[in-house]
Amino acid sequence: MGRSRGGLTTKIHALVDGRGLPVCLHLSEGQASDCREAEPLLDAVPKGSTFLADKAYDSDAIRARVEGHGGFANIPAKRNRRKGFAFSAFLYRYRNLIERFFGKLKHARGLATWAAAGFTDTKFRCHDGTGGGLWDAGYSAASSSLRR
Repeated sequence: MGRSRGGLTTKIHALVDGRGLPVCLHLSEGQASDCREAEPLLDAVPKGSTFLADKAYDSDAIRARVEGHGGFANIPAKRNRRKGFAFSAFLYRYRNLIERFFGKLKHARGLATWAAAGFTDTKFRCHDGTGGGLWDAGYSAASSSLRR
């Protein structure tokens, strides 16, 4: 949990496959940089795939790592970038998969609250990440109002 003037905050970083199914989730402090927290997500990206992310993940290290594995980093450049990169607005439209995933996650918040209340016998299945060549990273901020 990160502390800021607004209270305790947490970011959820997620990697989903081409079907919008979760492959990797990572929690970080609310004030942590998204670029630094992308390392656990990048470990799960298969070689030779297209990596979609928003401007918060625009860094030379992320681009170099994805391209080093034979992939394509389709990330819009930040405003303060001096160097331009190849960017496909058509491919970027598929980033809505991560937005829909976070919508489903927020919709299922009641289930998560129920499980956190002591009903830990329930087992949840997660997609193993095989298949699909389109991968997306994103984050959502979870505020302190979710605390008990």
